[in-house]
Amino acid sequence: MDERFPMTPGCQEKLRAELKHIKEVDRPDNVREIEAALEHGDLRENAEYHAAKERQGALDARLRYLEYRLSRANVIDPETVDTERIAFGATVTVVDLESDKRTTYAIVGEDESDAERGHISITSPIARALIGKSAGDDATVKLPRGERDYEIVDVCYKAIAN
Repeated sequence: MDERFPMTPGCQEKLRAELKHIKEVDRPDNVREIEAALEHGDLRENAEYHAAKERQGALDARLRYLEYRLSRANVIDPETVDTERIAFGATVTVVDLESDKRTTYAIVGEDESDAERGHISITSPIARALIGKSAGDDATVKLPRGERDYEIVDVCYKAIAN
């Protein structure tokens, strides 16, 4: 199965910029760190060398992750989505039926989710409960602390700031 990762154009741009920075700045800096640490001699007791090698491993892992995600990106521009139903890229306003609290969520990809900004991953319990519904519908979300019932007040598709 060919795994695809939905993301907005802004997320794709951000991941590409991070990948470029790792390749052009972080890795060359890390090579210089390793070379400088090697000049200090005995590698068994060389903390700078071990730290630089550990950083090299972390950079390589992040680089592979970014390349993998970008190579399998399914870029969806929310501004081009034409539906009243909730799908990837929707900005959804809901009201908690118990507390009457109004909350707005943008349904985004895993790499751009940020709960503090109201950006929730399409794989989150809230997003899964909302997908396919429209304004005026109710949705029950199963959370670790119990079920929450929401009324969907508004659904729109607009650019999502990253």
